Amino acid sequence: MKTYCECHGHIFMNGADYREGMTAHKNGPDLTLIRAHLAACRDSGITYFRDGGDALGVSLAARNLAPEYGIRYVTPAFAIHRKGRYGGIVGFGYETLSEYRQLLARARREGADFIKLMFSGILYFDTYGHLSCPPLPPQEIHVLVDMAHKEGFSVMAHVNGPEALHAALEAGTDSIEHGYFMDEEDLSLLAEGKTIWVPTMAAIAPFAHRPGCSEAVVEEILRRQGALLQRAAAMGALIATGSDSGAVGVPHGEGIHTEEALLTRALGDSAREVLARGNQALLARFLGKD
Repeated sequence: MKTYCECHGHIFMNGADYREGMTAHKNGPDLTLIRAHLAACRDSGITYFRDGGDALGVSLAARNLAPEYGIRYVTPAFAIHRKGRYGGIVGFGYETLSEYRQLLARARREGADFIKLMFSGILYFDTYGHLSCPPLPPQEIHVLVDMAHKEGFSVMAHVNGPEALHAALEAGTDSIEHGYFMDEEDLSLLAEGKTIWVPTMAAIAPFAHRPGCSEAVVEEILRRQGALLQRAAAMGALIATGSDSGAVGVPHGEGIHTEEALLTRALGDSAREVLARGNQALLARFLGKD
């Protein structure tokens, strides 16, 4: 069986309704449900799963169970966001740098393999380029990444929009998750640096036919993301496979097959080589503890 790297997933989500996912674990991680998700990943050929974190301890429980399923599993324990901005769904917030430092210490105590930071909002699909909230200021992004690096952590960052992407890339963020709406300068920074891009196209495609979403907007987002991926690959950028497994419309296991198909369509004949190089680089930076 062909093996896959799921470089962006959320095991606490169920692929259909994130509220249901959270409710299932409100009294503690539901080990039966976690096992079902891990089995789906194993049966789809996934041997590496990098979780994006949660506030319920689910990914930490999954990491303990994953070896039974032949999966190398890493997690930040929880994601970190600025209070009042997007991110509460997957972690905890800070208002001051002192509070951020406390969250870094908590992540270490809980055994985090890396740090997950939230720099921007999520995509809306009514208007092209519309995000759910303003991005963090560039200087704050630099400080957050620097503090995490000084604590010895690699940084996985949720980030969309050209300004936030520019700051994240300049700051030396280890991996960019999603990365929608890059501009030319962002693309050059990505190609020149060592940041790994995980574009999560499989998480966008399901919204084409959802109520309140514009099919034309979704198609334009995917078209432009694909064009940027093709150019980034030609420039030598690092691109890895991650479907946002567990998100709405992205079932565990199946999601990575959809993601690879979308990336292959965008990258063409070079897809296998490009993705193998990107995945290898990501695993080297986010292997976690033995």
